[in-house]
Amino acid sequence: MSNTNLLFKYENSELPLGFEIPDMSMFGLLKMMADKQPDSTAYEYFGTKCTYRNLVEKIKEISGAYYSLGVRKGDIVTIIMPNTPEAVISIYALNRIGAVANILHPLSAQEEIMNHINRVGSKVVLCVNICAEKMAAIIDKTPVKKAIIASPGDSMPTIMKTLYALKCIKNFKYDKADERYITWSDFAKRSRNVAEFVSKGEDNKKVAIILHSGGTTGTPKDIMLSNSNFNAFGIQAVLTLRDVKAGDKILAILPIFHGFGLGVCVHVSFCFGACSVLIPQFNAKQFASILKKHKPTMIFGVPTLYDALLKAKGTDKLDYSFLKYVVSGGDTLPEKLEKSVNEFLAAHNSTVKICEGYGMTEGLAALCLSVGENYKSRTIGKPLIGTEMCIVEPGTTNVLPANEDGELCISGPTIMIGYRNNPEETANALRVHADGKTWLHTGDMAMIDEDGFVHYKLRIKRMMITSGFNVYPTQIESVVEELDFVDKCVVVSVPHQYKKEVAKAYIVLKNGKEKSEATKEEIRAHCKKKLMHYSVPYIYEFVDLLPKTAYNKIDFMKLQKESAREAVC
Repeated sequence: MSNTNLLFKYENSELPLGFEIPDMSMFGLLKMMADKQPDSTAYEYFGTKCTYRNLVEKIKEISGAYYSLGVRKGDIVTIIMPNTPEAVISIYALNRIGAVANILHPLSAQEEIMNHINRVGSKVVLCVNICAEKMAAIIDKTPVKKAIIASPGDSMPTIMKTLYALKCIKNFKYDKADERYITWSDFAKRSRNVAEFVSKGEDNKKVAIILHSGGTTGTPKDIMLSNSNFNAFGIQAVLTLRDVKAGDKILAILPIFHGFGLGVCVHVSFCFGACSVLIPQFNAKQFASILKKHKPTMIFGVPTLYDALLKAKGTDKLDYSFLKYVVSGGDTLPEKLEKSVNEFLAAHNSTVKICEGYGMTEGLAALCLSVGENYKSRTIGKPLIGTEMCIVEPGTTNVLPANEDGELCISGPTIMIGYRNNPEETANALRVHADGKTWLHTGDMAMIDEDGFVHYKLRIKRMMITSGFNVYPTQIESVVEELDFVDKCVVVSVPHQYKKEVAKAYIVLKNGKEKSEATKEEIRAHCKKKLMHYSVPYIYEFVDLLPKTAYNKIDFMKLQKESAREAVC
């Protein structure tokens, strides 16, 4: 097998980006790699391996199955799955016929799932079995005509599949006689031959994937990303992580409903011709056995993953010489943790250092990375090839000089198309500067030094990060204020030893409602129904009044400073 990556041919220093974006779909790029190395392993799942040749055949089969359900070019299919082969195959199968994958968190609250499906108008949904009960509760309130129920056990080896089915049978709570539901195996049998939609030119700049984020204002939004976005990122990764070879392994612990997970651990893996080791649910107790068994060349994770690496039983007994890259993203890497991880790796026969990156779903995944010649400790490095960054005076498009703090703005080939059906927020995030280029205003404070290294400072937007997941205070506040006995709610972050931050809700009750533990439990139960589990407030405090600024607005910063002293162990 050649060590020269097929995508290096797109590198061209004479082009503005420094490379050419392949004029093809995500599936087209995967198929190109499969043509070059058909017998290499594309993914591994609980010991089951799939070659690139077989992956392409599976994608063709499942694209025919979706077509048999009436899915056509431009239709939006909602996928509510963890990192399983069925999810990955479906994403590329839909891409093959020009349909769009709308990818949701499997632990989304019932009402969130309903709202997401209704917003995009999905008539077909792929749903993990543990969400079947949620689907059964909402399906009559959505346009869904077919819900495909898949199990994480579907692609497991036979014995493991049987054990999983016995363990999880209580979760399969839906009416199996209802023709709107179909199991993955029966769905696959419906396949028919369907021609590939060969995506060219402007088609590759249209929406192919929808992911979700709170944007720069903290309100959940649907982010539209294109084939060109994903393929440009694939080229950027190949040209940045030059030590990666075909046949290397990427540990796919980061979830596919996140740009970091889908972009890096799946699509970039295929762009390298590497093997994506799919992990549907991370368990720190199994971390050592996963690393020992797979010996991944690359690990991409959030800081809490590396904290788990240091603490998990058995991880200190391994030889880590197999590692080429260890990348942290999704949240700021604490200096103490960076030092501890580097000391740990050095003590276990590894020559690599953990490198910090920066990204956001509006830019697909990583936009800046401290690696190789662009490595500098305590920075997020320099922008990836073809990506530009500048610092502006907050609230303006006025570019600031080196070494001055301001809002980080980004321009490049992976920046989103925009927020679906939300032109106002799109215009707020994507702005044309004096240079004529469109820049993404991130809502993050940063500084670029005289050597071009980017120093991340803090978030301007009201957002917190819990175990690498974005949590939006305004969303939590709206949910709490739905209760008729709540007058006002304000949410801030509280430091947490493991999760980094958790949400604390300050609540003003209406006259007559008792400030009791029972009331707190009532609010918590309501939040659990409406919010993802990591967004449910960790602490609830009843107050009579909320502090105000001189302009009679709620003083969020005062509450935040107070909560900062309440570290949770």
